[in-house]
Amino acid sequence: MRVASVPANHVYVQHLSDPSGSDRVHRLADPAPADAEPGQWWPPAMLRADWVRKHHHEFDVMHVQFGFDAQDPADLAALIGELDRCGKPLVYTAHDLRNPHHIDPGAHRQHLDILIPAAAEVITLTTGAADVIERRWGVRPLVLPHPHVAEFERMAQPRARHDGWTVGLHAKSLRASMDPLPVAAAVLDALRDLPGARLQVNIHHDVFDEDGRRHDHELSSWLRVAAADGRLDLVVHDCFSDDELWDYLQSLDVSVLPYRFGTHSGWLEACYDLGTTVIAPSCGYYAQQRKCLTYRHDERGLDADSLRAAVRLAYEQRPVWRADVAERKRERSAVAAAHRGIYEAVVR
Repeated sequence: MRVASVPANHVYVQHLSDPSGSDRVHRLADPAPADAEPGQWWPPAMLRADWVRKHHHEFDVMHVQFGFDAQDPADLAALIGELDRCGKPLVYTAHDLRNPHHIDPGAHRQHLDILIPAAAEVITLTTGAADVIERRWGVRPLVLPHPHVAEFERMAQPRARHDGWTVGLHAKSLRASMDPLPVAAAVLDALRDLPGARLQVNIHHDVFDEDGRRHDHELSSWLRVAAADGRLDLVVHDCFSDDELWDYLQSLDVSVLPYRFGTHSGWLEACYDLGTTVIAPSCGYYAQQRKCLTYRHDERGLDADSLRAAVRLAYEQRPVWRADVAERKRERSAVAAAHRGIYEAVVR
């Protein structure tokens, strides 16, 4: 089965294949966009109607996951039209009902209005997201779990011992969905009376540095003062490699997701793989995705009391939800087989 996967070079997509190859699914490599850096797959060339026109004989089904953020709706509609003309079915996995990079949800909704009705099969990760899709578009998606993010060998390694109890808040490059400042302030307040507890905030140079492309003066100034006062540990860096990210996550006891809107999370899956407890917001469907603690946070604002309560609960009870490697392997094989079955069905 030949799949034009958009994209192919993404950890989620790579882990849809059975490691043994028993699913017999071949996903085409990502065509390099014009002027692309090595390893870059965006903007996806496969989403162009002219690419389908030239290459339709090379694949049996197109499966769209990510990468259409900047696509003009007219171009996306043209892609659907070309797939229809070439007799190639579309499968769409709805990871995000609200794009975490967009303040205005309108553009993403336009994309979904095109993709979901056109798809021969829609997949999503949780029943909550499936319910929304069914209400809005009259389509009931198939719900399949998010496969592992960390590799099996790393998942099997024991967590390193460390002193104290560390809560991590990762502002990264400050997606539109993030609101880390009030979250950090509430966590600090919760930690004041918890012996040995510390907050570590990680942030990328492009947000923290004054000459950074996405510099946030208010957040950077607040973090700089709090760190100077010894109230938190501040780490400024560029994007982690995978190994650096796994080391970082396992250095934490708890990771707080500072989102005010969103749907699902690969970060949550990585924490589950590595045994780091997550405190997730009430927006989206994180609590349906994997076991975690929750607090109330959405576009209406933050309920600081609920976050402080979740931090105290994590400190007092020390819950550990860590993936079992053998179960993750079985899950991956099942997800791979399910995808193979979907592709066969839509091609028929």
